[in-house]
Amino acid sequence: MLKVENIQKTYGNLVAVNQLSFEVKDGEIFGLLGENGAGKTTTFRMIMGLLESDSGKILLDNKKIDYSITDKIGFVTEERSLLTKMTVKEQILYYGALKGMSEEKILQELKYWLNKFEIKKYENKKIKELSKGNQQKIQFISAVINHPKLLILDEPFTGLDPINVKLLKEAVYELKGEGCSIIFSSHQMEHIEEFCEKLIILVKGEVILEGYLKNIKKSYGIKKVVIKGENIDMTKIEKIESVEDIKNMNGEIIVHISDEKAVEKIFNVIKKCKILKFEALEPSLNEIFIEKVGNSHE
Repeated sequence: MLKVENIQKTYGNLVAVNQLSFEVKDGEIFGLLGENGAGKTTTFRMIMGLLESDSGKILLDNKKIDYSITDKIGFVTEERSLLTKMTVKEQILYYGALKGMSEEKILQELKYWLNKFEIKKYENKKIKELSKGNQQKIQFISAVINHPKLLILDEPFTGLDPINVKLLKEAVYELKGEGCSIIFSSHQMEHIEEFCEKLIILVKGEVILEGYLKNIKKSYGIKKVVIKGENIDMTKIEKIESVEDIKNMNGEIIVHISDEKAVEKIFNVIKKCKILKFEALEPSLNEIFIEKVGNSHE
């Protein structure tokens, strides 16, 4: 388990991270979100032991993170950090050796992951000869070759097509099943919603929202109704109190509301029509993020 307790980091007069605390249990995927410059990268560097915090504690399995246990941490970023003149095999042998693995174990793991990612034929190809998507797969393999206790994923799906995103998602769930603690950061909120039970949103190093995603969304209540059907009179819906906006998008009527009581009123207006779809929805994480982060700048 990763435990971050009241960490702070300043650069001169700039407070990059201010009294940040959170826990990531074994087998849990935790979301760390924020705009560029929010303090995420500084937090990652402190967790990996690349930066010392000014105050607070960071513990992995109740041990202070230093060079004796940093090998237990894997890191995948959208920025490639591969040695492009090496072959895939040479690259992974190098990283595995740095993590104290035997050559036999490294090659065993490499074979497994190349088969899983459907790129076995690239084993002896140089990194620079691979597509960006396949380079990202190799970067992922280099981070998890020794089955880390903690895995940090910072925009891991950048440059990947939907098929390869699916392959990497399956790999993340596999590591979660092994008990790996995972921190996931992305600007693609749909990935956060899929993966993360708990999350924190940072703005300028400060926590502005935290908790279980399901509880966060529930606290916002129903904000939207989606309707699909025939002979629906949008003007009648528009006149209902608490209806803020209504539009027809790709054959579906999207109604934004300010009060959940409007849901029943909307249904009563359309119940005699031929209804194919009627959904009352909580706001998406993307909508919550925009609201919270946007309000913080006002």
